[in-house]
Amino acid sequence: MLECCGKIDRMSINIKTAKQMERHFKGIANHRRIDILLLIHKKEGITVEDISEDLRANIKTISEHTRRLVQAGLVNKKYRGRMVEHSLSPYGKQLIKFILTFQHS
Repeated sequence: MLECCGKIDRMSINIKTAKQMERHFKGIANHRRIDILLLIHKKEGITVEDISEDLRANIKTISEHTRRLVQAGLVNKKYRGRMVEHSLSPYGKQLIKFILTFQHS
């Protein structure tokens, strides 16, 4: 690890603080949000309507969960006219790898 004046230089090696990691982990601290992440992983560019249909859940519930995933920095939104497509952010992709590893262990 890089040190500067006896302290670890987090910026040089891109280490997240506990507070930053908390934001991501809170994003997946719900079974619905984990299901949504897994679905977006399988179907990149999926809409809230399609997520709602695939998971057989209320569209308002799914909309709120996707909003929280975006807020947590795990999902990106792309506007295509009136449609909004969802994809995993780089952090979302890293968490998916962890989830899949954890799920199969």
